[in-house]
Amino acid sequence: MSTPADGASINTTFCSLCDTFLNGNAKGDVTLLTATLDSIAGDLARNENLRAQMGGNSPSIWPSLRQLWDVSAEQVTSQEDDVSTQTLVTSIARFTRNLVAGIPTNQQNAFENEPSLRRILYAYSSWSATQDPQSYAVTRMSVQTLSNMVTSNEILMSRLWDTYMNLPEEQVVLVRLLGSPDTRTVLSLLVLLVNCIHESIQRRTLLAGSPVGARICISLLDRMVTLYDAEDASDEGKAFDYGYHLFAHLFEGGFAPELYANLKVAEEVIVPHQTTLLKLLDSYLQSSHCSSALAGMCPMLTACFFELATFSRESVRKSIGTLPVENADEDPEGNVPVPEILDLLLPKACEALVLVTQCIVSIMLTVEEISTSEISENDFQPLIRDAVSPRGECIVLLRLLDIFLPRINFGKPVVSPRASQDHVSPAASDPTGFSYLKRDLVRLVSILCHKDGSTQDRVRSCGGIPVIMSMCVVDERNPYLREHAIFALHNLLEDNEENQAVVNSIQPSGT
Repeated sequence: MSTPADGASINTTFCSLCDTFLNGNAKGDVTLLTATLDSIAGDLARNENLRAQMGGNSPSIWPSLRQLWDVSAEQVTSQEDDVSTQTLVTSIARFTRNLVAGIPTNQQNAFENEPSLRRILYAYSSWSATQDPQSYAVTRMSVQTLSNMVTSNEILMSRLWDTYMNLPEEQVVLVRLLGSPDTRTVLSLLVLLVNCIHESIQRRTLLAGSPVGARICISLLDRMVTLYDAEDASDEGKAFDYGYHLFAHLFEGGFAPELYANLKVAEEVIVPHQTTLLKLLDSYLQSSHCSSALAGMCPMLTACFFELATFSRESVRKSIGTLPVENADEDPEGNVPVPEILDLLLPKACEALVLVTQCIVSIMLTVEEISTSEISENDFQPLIRDAVSPRGECIVLLRLLDIFLPRINFGKPVVSPRASQDHVSPAASDPTGFSYLKRDLVRLVSILCHKDGSTQDRVRSCGGIPVIMSMCVVDERNPYLREHAIFALHNLLEDNEENQAVVNSIQPSGT
């Protein structure tokens, strides 16, 4: 329709059509205006020079565009919304989106329409609007417009972020949009969020620490659970990737402890949002070696480990009865009573414990691989000191789990000598929450005692060597448990004659 040479005539045409529409608003005027806007938007998308010219030429398009946004917002929010209004808003949003792309002065002028755009997004993110698939296109286009208004413009991104992070609770449009049934809308929103926090410690701080930011993170964690199994090339898969990158930026900035604490629910050892966050953190740690971020996670992960391990230990102890495990052999029948009721939080706690343990292992292995002064043995000193102490969590919990979770071989539980077949835990046949638990605890013990004589001695003093030896078995619930146990045994015996003597004194039992 147009070329850079006739940019001024485009402005004249645009302003004339806007005046006609604003003064008459007849059906024919709406049709002509939307058709013209769509045509100009196509030219703008292909030609950066045209975008700059149209934004700066006379007559100025900005007053007319401001009126269009104001009128559209009024129609959408005053229950006058219909297909015609949705079509108009879509065309205005597309035109604005393409006009501002990569042109800072255009972004600055267009940003004055953000309040009207926010009103429109609020209306289209209501429950009733999201039940109408015809509204998805206009919502998605409006989000893309907001994104283009601020992308790569530091001043505008800060203005937008400060505004949205301080909105009243009932007006937090970002949370509402994250609940949209349209995945493409969510994808467009996540592009905006990632762009805003990229390389900005201030905006990351607001997202991780403000009440509005916490609500956004919770909503996003909920959404990512539904996107996890999507194909990589699908919109759902792309949305998951952007969500992961958003949290990776927060982890990189050292906000993992604050995020985890903000998700805490009083008197609950673990909640689903924390588990999802731990899954993302585990993935991040397996692919990232940002030493400054890792150092800040050590105290949090250590505290999480002991909280979850203590809860799991006590819950398992209650489940297998009141007889202390270390005195189980005193039972004349060799049985350990098991009650009929299993703590419903135990599988969730064990699932989280596995994730925390894997995070700790990833950091400790990273410390061995890279030389850094930002992480030292002192960062995990409480874990090294207490996890394998005489009453340490790892060994005690492993001993209890040997009774509570019989190993699975050829699809069937192999009952521990400490428990009779009549007292097998209900968890024996249900892997939910308990997979990899023994394996990862054994792996942690192995790493803790690697070339560390004092830790090797503590494992021996708390009777941990026979426990590790008992893990040298095949368990389908814990892949490679035997291999990790053998490696742990190697680390326990290396250059430690006392530990070697313990192993030599243990005679294999007949079968």
